[in-house]
Amino acid sequence: MEHLSHFFLALVDQYGYPGLFVVMVLGNCGMPVGAELVLPAAGALAATGHLSSWWLAAIVATVAEVVGNSILYAVGYYGGRLVVVRWGKFLKLNEAKLDAFHSFYERYGSIVVFVCRFIPLVRGVSGLPAGVSRMHKGHFLLYTALGSALFCFGLAWLGDALGNHFGEIAPQIRRYSLELTAALIVVAVAFCVAYAVRRKRVIS
Repeated sequence: MEHLSHFFLALVDQYGYPGLFVVMVLGNCGMPVGAELVLPAAGALAATGHLSSWWLAAIVATVAEVVGNSILYAVGYYGGRLVVVRWGKFLKLNEAKLDAFHSFYERYGSIVVFVCRFIPLVRGVSGLPAGVSRMHKGHFLLYTALGSALFCFGLAWLGDALGNHFGEIAPQIRRYSLELTAALIVVAVAFCVAYAVRRKRVIS
């Protein structure tokens, strides 16, 4: 996995924005690219002059995330559950996880897609169950774009702020990635609960 992350980082370093676009599209089609490292690295490349600006890198990454997620959404939308049954194992997605996503969608609405943009182990495949669940296309694109923008701009800015020191911090980011994932999942669940409570009060 670590060698794969280095490969994707090398693509961004060598090919710049086109490389970043391809990497982020792949990351949102189920490939384990390690966006939590790639985006800060892109920001650091901007800080050191290898890329023109961190915010342009963030824009490219955001568009790429929407494109990649839309591809998986279309596969799920037109392929249905059969796609998950036959090919879901390659994305570590099975029918039980699909049903869990659908239950969250039924309970909390399209906001689930927004929350998924901040969960590292989920964000790269969330478009597929959203498509299978026939989520409204407009809502899917809106929440995907909003969540991706916050995620990409935040991490790219962080990399730019770290600049030349990113290489020193990167091992720590990788080391504590599981703890970060757990924390983000807790925050995401809390956000869903708070949103559901607020929504229920408005309706009542």
